[in-house]
Amino acid sequence: MWLGLVACVVLGTIPRARRASGAASRKPHPAHCSPDPLFLMLTFLSMFYYICLRRRSRSGTRGEALTSRRAVESGQRATLPISVEVEQYAKEVLDFSSHYGSENSMSYTMWNLAGMPNVYPSSGDFTQTAVFRAYGAWWEQCASAPLPFRRTPKAFHSQDYIELAFEEPVYPTAVEVLETYHPGAIVQIMACSLNPFSQNPPTDVRWEVLWAEEPTKVLTPQARQFSPSIKQLSFPTNLIRVEVNSSLLKYYTELDAVVLRGQKERPILSRYKMPRIDICDLSDSDEELSDPGASFRQARDGKHINLGNGYFDKLPYELIQLIVSHLTLPDLCRLTQTCKLLRQHCCDPLQYIQLSLQPYWARLSDTSLGHLQGRCTLLQRLNLSWTGNRGALTLTGFSSFMKACGGSLVCLELSCCHFLSEPCLEVISQTCPGLQELNLSSCDRLHPQAFTHISKLTRLRRLVLYRTRIEQTAMLRILTFCIELRHLNLGSCVMIEDYDVVASMLAVRCRSLRSLDLWRCRSLSERGLAELAAGCRLLEELDLGWCSTLQSSSGCFQHLARNLQCLRKLFLTANRTVCDSDIEELAANCPALQHLDILGTRMVSSSSLRKLLQACPKLLLLDVSFCAQVDARIVQELCGLFPNVAIKKSFTQ
Repeated sequence: MWLGLVACVVLGTIPRARRASGAASRKPHPAHCSPDPLFLMLTFLSMFYYICLRRRSRSGTRGEALTSRRAVESGQRATLPISVEVEQYAKEVLDFSSHYGSENSMSYTMWNLAGMPNVYPSSGDFTQTAVFRAYGAWWEQCASAPLPFRRTPKAFHSQDYIELAFEEPVYPTAVEVLETYHPGAIVQIMACSLNPFSQNPPTDVRWEVLWAEEPTKVLTPQARQFSPSIKQLSFPTNLIRVEVNSSLLKYYTELDAVVLRGQKERPILSRYKMPRIDICDLSDSDEELSDPGASFRQARDGKHINLGNGYFDKLPYELIQLIVSHLTLPDLCRLTQTCKLLRQHCCDPLQYIQLSLQPYWARLSDTSLGHLQGRCTLLQRLNLSWTGNRGALTLTGFSSFMKACGGSLVCLELSCCHFLSEPCLEVISQTCPGLQELNLSSCDRLHPQAFTHISKLTRLRRLVLYRTRIEQTAMLRILTFCIELRHLNLGSCVMIEDYDVVASMLAVRCRSLRSLDLWRCRSLSERGLAELAAGCRLLEELDLGWCSTLQSSSGCFQHLARNLQCLRKLFLTANRTVCDSDIEELAANCPALQHLDILGTRMVSSSSLRKLLQACPKLLLLDVSFCAQVDARIVQELCGLFPNVAIKKSFTQ
């Protein structure tokens, strides 16, 4: 304003309005034609004073701003937490799907993962490590293996899992798994927002994937420290879940310890994340915009033809059903939101004859089951394994779903479902009269009394009770009524007191039995085994691993070989009394044998093994680990003579 006024005065360009008003009030005078010198001096002084004030004001503002900014930055540096990385080993094993060891011991059990490493960096087969129950693809090739479910996502590879709790919640920067034998089984590492040691658990439990990959085949069985690159979390965690797939391994994988590294305070960079933008979503063209008239096309005569749902209207209903059947469950649910025609196809009960919810265990809830309930009226095979834990599924939600959709069920997989209770099994027995397959593997929190309801499922053909608390009374009741059993798994059922009684009942009531798993059933004697072999002559698979009460000197194994000539799989693991006579009897009577495990025997020589390999051309697996008379040289020689047989011989450094 001042600069404009000065310019006007100096140049004599005072606005015409003022001149006009001056002319009207007085006559022109020669003195008015040139500016007054005193007026010019005052004007310049005022202008100079104004400029000085402005400069001082600006310099002061900048200085104060700079001082203020430095103070803020210094204050932030003073209050920012020091990023100290915490390293901690697992404090407690919370849950797992299976393990090689016994429920009453520490050898080869998952509980060995708690605490500091016992073996690493050594390599080899050590009892102080954690070992899962199975390995390799041959386990899924057995007659007792269930059929795979359709619509299982290709990205889902997990077969087993273990959940570990750590002392302090941290924002993870690294997860390290010490693998001491045959590494490469880990396919996914997850973190949970729940603090397992908190007295007030949150209502919303979140699971986030830190790292996931396909199963890998590591060429060397040597130990390694597996530390994949993990993503950052928005919450602290002290609950880590490791999932494995051992199908590509040549032998059991062994884990020694798990290390969780992280910071107690959230990293600064993770607080200011930029949103991820997919470059495919950035387009300047209007071609991708929806056309309101796309369903109308103009014919040659100028008339408009209404195509409705496009060319889908011209396809047969069955063909669209076939196309939709290749979608995964989430894609199927998303497709229902596109149009009425595809919604009709996606909600057709024929699309839900088989339903595997195991890959979505972290997100499944009562609400999810409620949404699926109306579509599953023709459901025949249902897989709920691993689901519902920590309150995600309740008795109300499960019962409602089973009452609406369980009438046609023939297969129900409930492995590791810790939400199950006695009322749940009662609902199953009432709503699934035609059930033929039931898997309750590792449901170790079910009360023993709950298993009595299984006896009402009289059409059962496959029953898996591995690592459950079933007692002898309930088991005998089941065998009394479920006489159509073909496959029975009682591995690690430690609460059954007398397995001889169970074996005798099987021989009388279940003569069509094809597979029987008695892994670590320590009360089975020669008498019970003899009755079982005499009554269940159709047995193709028999697992007697770690049944230490059986003695070869009684002739029980030779009697077994003579009576069970259909045997394809026989596990005599850790029975140190197995001798050459037993092996020769198997060679003479069991030509269909495919899998034989005699780990730990002291009395089997290479000569009897050679006879077995020559007499059993279908043999695929022979485990002679820790056999005293079979060294690495003999194994190498036999592998050269019989290249189609996987002969296993573990080692210890």
